[in-house]
This record gives sequence, C-alpha cells and structure tokens, in this order.
Amino acid sequence: MTDRVAIVTGAGSGIGQAASLNLLKAGWTVVLVGRRKDALEETAGMATGGTTLAVPADVTDPAQVDALFAKVKDSYGRLDMLFNNAGGNVPTTNFGDFTFEMWRKVCAVNLDAMFLCANAAFRMMRDQTPQGGRIINNGSISAHNPRPGSVAYTSTKHAVTGLTKSIALDGRQYDICCSQIDIGNAATPMTARSTNGQLQPNGQMAVEARMDADHVGQQVAFMAGLPLESNVQFVTIMATKMPWIGRG
Repeated sequence: MTDRVAIVTGAGSGIGQAASLNLLKAGWTVVLVGRRKDALEETAGMATGGTTLAVPADVTDPAQVDALFAKVKDSYGRLDMLFNNAGGNVPTTNFGDFTFEMWRKVCAVNLDAMFLCANAAFRMMRDQTPQGGRIINNGSISAHNPRPGSVAYTSTKHAVTGLTKSIALDGRQYDICCSQIDIGNAATPMTARSTNGQLQPNGQMAVEARMDADHVGQQVAFMAGLPLESNVQFVTIMATKMPWIGRG
C-alpha cells in the first residue's frame, strides 16, 4: 500500500481523523484536509505508519478545492482514494423556524463540498495512468430516516445517496468505484450532545448510545483496501443500542 495515495477531508477530528489513522496504519500516503492546520498536524502526529501531507483548505470554495487537487497531482502524480468526509450541521430547529441562511450553511459543506471534491477526484482518476480509483462518501443514517428538526442535514444526506449512485454509474467505464458509509452515533465532537440527551420523535429527550469512532475508521480502511473489481456499495455502521431501527 506504500504507493497508494488517499485524500481525507475533515481529517482534523472525529471520523476523518479515525479514517486517516487507519489508512496510515495500513501504509497509505494520506493527504489530510481541513480548515485548521493545527488540527491536521495533530492527526499527522498520531500516525503509526504511512506518510502524511497536511493541506489546510475550505472545501466549500471551488478555488481551494482546485488548488488542493493540483497540489496532490504535483506531489504524487495520482490519486487512488478520496474519503469525502467533511460535513456539518446547525442546532435542531423545527422546519417552520428553519431559515434559508441555516439551509445554505449546511448545504454548502454537506452537498456542495461533496460534489466539488468528488468531481475533482473523478477527473483525476479518469485521466491518470493507470486509470481508476475509489471515492467513499460519508452519508449518515439520516440518509434513511430523519431526526426531528433536521431538514437541511437530512435533505443533504439523502442527496449524497443520489450523488453516490450517479458517480458509481458514470465511473464504471473508468474503473472508478464509489460507495457510501452511513454512520450512526460515532463518539465524536459532533455527537457529544447525545451524552446529555437527544430529541426523540415523541418529543422527549433521551441519552443515546455511541460507539468508538475508530470502528468507523477501520471500516473505511477495509473499503479502501479492496481491489477495484469489488465495491462495498452501501454500508451502515452504528452504535448497536442507538434508537434507529424503529425510529419514530
């Protein structure tokens, strides 16, 4: 795996950090992408193998995404895998009170940035020799069932499923695989509020179980390590006791 090059967005914390560390452990060269250089350097400092390149970037900005992929091409000449992971949310807000500004904030990172990075990765994988590569999109269990007050997050995660299917279909002729990992309650800063209670469909607050984010990182590394003839198209990994099956 020492000659395999991956990009991980949102690599400074949470799922992105866990995935990066597992890829590095497997010997990948990992380009760590995120807004904060210090967080990326922290991830790099935790590596137990592989090679890292930290590239601070705002992946909602097309110019910065172009610069990121140009740097990867100049540095390594190819790209074998993109973990399209960066995402965000706003506080739980009933649909009637949800503003357009809140909508755009979530869509910018959860959908626009996903498109920008996947689009740039697709072109690079299509045009390189040997051709091909793998794109793994971070979906969510919200790509299947919504939480209360989550219209933008839920809508973008449903859209990621359509993006994943379209990339997978258009990529076949170029040996480009695309898959989606739907994650439920990994123990990251984004799910920290679950420890104090999460709003349930019946209006009550309930503490929800969480799982080690490293388990997600292991799953990403497994998917990334498959030969291009095989693809884990969709996978759900979640805390066993979280309220999802039967939600609502």
